[in-house]
Amino acid sequence: MPGLLTGSGDSSSLVPFSPELNTPAVYPLHHGLKHPITPRLSISWSSGNSLRVSVFRSPETTNTIDDEVEVGGKVVELKLSGEDVHSEVNDAVRWRRIVYGSVSPFAHLQNKKNAMAALSELRHSAPSQVEWSKYVLEYSKEINSLLGNRKSSPSSLIEDPKTVLKIDEEPSSLKAAWELLEIFYANKQSQSWIPEQLVDWLTDYDSLFSGQVPTVHLRLVEFQAQLITLQTVENVAAYWQAISSALSVGWLDIVVKLLRLHGSYQLNQLGSRETENGLVEAVAVLISKMPRMRVDLPDGKLGECCYNKSDFMKAWEKWRAQITKLDCSAYWLQCSHNQTKENLKNLLQIMLGNINTLTNATCHWVELYIAHFLYIRPFTSGLESMHVLAQKCIQLKPISTPHKLMSLIIGILGENTEVILAECSKSFGPWMIAHATELLTAGNIQAEILLKEERHNLGGISIEESHRLVYAQVLSSHALTWQIAPIYLISCMKHGVGLLEILLYKQPVYHSQVLLKNIEICRLYDLDSVSANAMKIVGMHHWKHGRKGSGIFWLQQARDEVRLNRIAQKLFDFVGKSISDESFEQWEGLIELMGTESRTVGGLEFLHKYRDFKKSLQQVQDGVVTDAARKAGESLISIMKNPSTPQRFWLPLLYDSLKLLTWQEGPLLNVSQCNLLLNKLQESSVAKLRPDFVEVGLPPHALSSVRAALATNLGRAILEE
Repeated sequence: MPGLLTGSGDSSSLVPFSPELNTPAVYPLHHGLKHPITPRLSISWSSGNSLRVSVFRSPETTNTIDDEVEVGGKVVELKLSGEDVHSEVNDAVRWRRIVYGSVSPFAHLQNKKNAMAALSELRHSAPSQVEWSKYVLEYSKEINSLLGNRKSSPSSLIEDPKTVLKIDEEPSSLKAAWELLEIFYANKQSQSWIPEQLVDWLTDYDSLFSGQVPTVHLRLVEFQAQLITLQTVENVAAYWQAISSALSVGWLDIVVKLLRLHGSYQLNQLGSRETENGLVEAVAVLISKMPRMRVDLPDGKLGECCYNKSDFMKAWEKWRAQITKLDCSAYWLQCSHNQTKENLKNLLQIMLGNINTLTNATCHWVELYIAHFLYIRPFTSGLESMHVLAQKCIQLKPISTPHKLMSLIIGILGENTEVILAECSKSFGPWMIAHATELLTAGNIQAEILLKEERHNLGGISIEESHRLVYAQVLSSHALTWQIAPIYLISCMKHGVGLLEILLYKQPVYHSQVLLKNIEICRLYDLDSVSANAMKIVGMHHWKHGRKGSGIFWLQQARDEVRLNRIAQKLFDFVGKSISDESFEQWEGLIELMGTESRTVGGLEFLHKYRDFKKSLQQVQDGVVTDAARKAGESLISIMKNPSTPQRFWLPLLYDSLKLLTWQEGPLLNVSQCNLLLNKLQESSVAKLRPDFVEVGLPPHALSSVRAALATNLGRAILEE
């Protein structure tokens, strides 16, 4: 939510902000001016992350300085280090990349869900859980790829024998949390290999715990720093501690590499330390041949893969028998290096699953938990038994302030969906919750009921929908992400569409790009009324600010007949009042833009004829001879007969022509023409009863005056005929 801060660097704030008060950086300003200067400063941004500082002398100071000192001041560019600025900007950019990148997988998954639901209704059967699990796993993999590349450390480097670990960039806690959810909820096909997946997970993310508790990764990093200066590593306790710790969590390639740094491998030592070297190599070979119940191993990793439980059992028993045989070998008596002998036996005890040895070798309960899977209980399955084992490890390795990932692991193992949601919300923000609910409900009936059940205390919506609405609110509050909020709002069945309409109405549609995006979103989700209202708002905004052509265009797009008719009336009134060619040309483009549809002004043809009629009528009013009056009458009949003349203008035309209808020198219209105009007048009076009638600004007595004038003209015409 905007304004809410988490205590983690992995907060999902779109623009991260840290409330901690950091020590301000002090930058010296080398302006080169002589003292005293009592300057005035002007500071502005320059290119890049530089400040332009203008140092001006105050007028009082310049009066007291001799002529040799320069008057005015100096402009200095100050380059900032920018470390905090760049990290904050990069973090914001990274989050926007994740936010935008996760839209497509989420939308595709929702489309597949809707398609499967529609298909199941047709078939009157439940959707296939196997097929849905496949879609959820694809979705999870796509989201996971957005969160960064899989961390490759700890992995050994062949090129440099003194390098044990690749010190990569710090992995993401968000990615670590997502992978945990994927392992336990999304990847249904690999449920039997969960222990091995957890081994890989700890390999990638053990360094995340280093900030709060000691870790195996931290031990290896510290030993690697010492390794550069060591000559005989086997005499250093840290060497054996690093090996036993790495072995306890299954980092076999590192263990073998460290063992082969043993001094007995040196050419000048082989003759005198042959037995010792043989024991070291035997242990290294046993470690490299450790059975692993998994499909495959990443490149560079050691161990022998077993694809099913029976093969693993056979390989495991054979391997443990070889360890026991080596542990009982007489060669240990011939090894003269006591430290090597004791620590190699300690490694054998780790592989044999000695709980005390494993507890001493590991640093926190998650590492001890992984060690149990590797050496004590390799066939552990089921969340209940895994949770019991985790509680046992916590008792053996208690932590006063557990890491957020540890709390998440406990929630997952305890099948406590509320705890999982709380930890994800507290540590990773609304983005995580909005996207992770699809994983939590995949094949988990209990979680699905909890998350999708409608609740009265939430206004009749589900927990899942409420979290999506929260995330959509976060997106809506940011100028760079509001466009993708509709994807999440439309997936909320109860309040999503209503909130989407509110969101679209709040956008500043006066900006053309925002308006076009608004119209596109309305088209995608069949919100025609919202789109029309937005175009009406923009049309009236342009009209009121003098952009009348743009205003008419958008009102036409919105099919706003009421406002278009009002505009048409204004054009009609203008042409009627100002009949000069110059003034008419000013409005000619708008008249043409209004079109020729009878529902507006009848187009350019009608207004041109009306302009000519007004000219002839003005001549009549100015006292021109009867011939001009007859031409004006013929022009009136021509306009009234023309189908392009809108019905709403019939009465104004007749009212303007009262002088023609009551011409004193004789009737200007014959009987048939009078009957035509009377019929038009009758139709105009009936049109007032229709709901779409637009009132014209005429005096109340206009209709009766025109009717009386037409009756008079008709009577006189009949008498003449």
